[in-house]
Amino acid sequence: MLIGTSRFILNGWVQKLYIEPTFFFPFLGFEWVKPLPGNWMFLPFVLLFVSALFFMFGFFYRIASVVLFLSFTYIELLDKTNYLNHYYFVSLVAFLMLFLPANRYCSLDAQLNLTPKHLLVSKWNIGILKFQLGIVYVFAGIAKLNSDWLFDANPLKIWLQAHHHLPLVGKFLQQEWLAFVFSWTGCIYDLFIVIFLFNKHTRPFAYIFVVIFHLVTWYLFPIGVFPWVMIFSTLIFFSPNFHERILQFITKEKMQTLSQKTLPTFNKKIVSSALILFVSFQILVPFRYLAYDGDLFWHEQGFRFSWRVMLMHKEGYGRFFVVDSKTKREMELPQQQFLTPIQLDQMLTQPDMILQYAQILYKEYNGKTFYVAGLPLKIHKPEIQAEIYVTLNGRPSQLFVRKGKNLVTIKNDLKNRTWLEDFKK
Repeated sequence: MLIGTSRFILNGWVQKLYIEPTFFFPFLGFEWVKPLPGNWMFLPFVLLFVSALFFMFGFFYRIASVVLFLSFTYIELLDKTNYLNHYYFVSLVAFLMLFLPANRYCSLDAQLNLTPKHLLVSKWNIGILKFQLGIVYVFAGIAKLNSDWLFDANPLKIWLQAHHHLPLVGKFLQQEWLAFVFSWTGCIYDLFIVIFLFNKHTRPFAYIFVVIFHLVTWYLFPIGVFPWVMIFSTLIFFSPNFHERILQFITKEKMQTLSQKTLPTFNKKIVSSALILFVSFQILVPFRYLAYDGDLFWHEQGFRFSWRVMLMHKEGYGRFFVVDSKTKREMELPQQQFLTPIQLDQMLTQPDMILQYAQILYKEYNGKTFYVAGLPLKIHKPEIQAEIYVTLNGRPSQLFVRKGKNLVTIKNDLKNRTWLEDFKK
């Protein structure tokens, strides 16, 4: 988080993603989360930087963990344009760390006697982190069990060919067989790597595969710090002795000489209930797509928060129209007027963002007068219509939203998106 936040500030991404946009696309149920005005949007990033620094050294850990979770999650809730699976993962881990005693031994809090120093933690403290990491891997593997990934090697086939310019490996990335190797290897890796990490005999070899896998993805794809997060977080699967050796090297203190005190006790029923609730949520949410008809990659209901990592290449082209409800006169709208290029690119392929954009257009044009072909057009309670075509994983473009549907009257909710055209494989 310290490195990632630094990159956001230094590369101008705070300005580009959170200050320049006029409009934002909040998540369903979080429409009340609003950006700070102007340059004040740097404030949550500064808080995130400082809290990550304090968190890393275990200095005022409890306060730092709260600030880190709130500032990071606030930033991610502002605009679904910027959603990535690993941002969701960071929010979840940051949430878990609110309740874990990560500053119990090798921390500034412990060294400065700001918290009692102790060598032990409850087993669930470690287990819940292993579970969260395991969820990412296993569900990413389950999501790859689809025909596009396994039998067409898409979208990897498309993305790998775009790296023809890379030295040494560029010419090999053009070969279709390599895309199939990557697809099948990725699927098998995600499905079974956790099993091998849990086994003490296979764990060292499994971790070598973890490092290789994430270094390759980091080299080939622009996914930020996520590979490094996974490489270092996966060390949680190693035995206590492994970590104790590291701590002894850092602190120069023989850990077995520490006096053991009784662990603080918590209400077991409350802890057990909370863990069951969290675990159930993590298992059920990725399967919510089963409640919807049609192709998941097309309608995207149940796509987010389900660890569907790099499974879809989707491009859209479309036009929006404002239609006066009385005269039925229409006017094509310039899309770049309201959205940034990144927002426009994401909006044209994501149904819920299309509906949100229609509401933006309605508010902007309702009651205003415009000139069309030299004639005044006063718009009263307009219809917002769209004609959008989308290509999915290299297929020819298909009609996504047919012109003629008044998008303003369609509610953005959890119901089946029957207003979309059917997907033709």
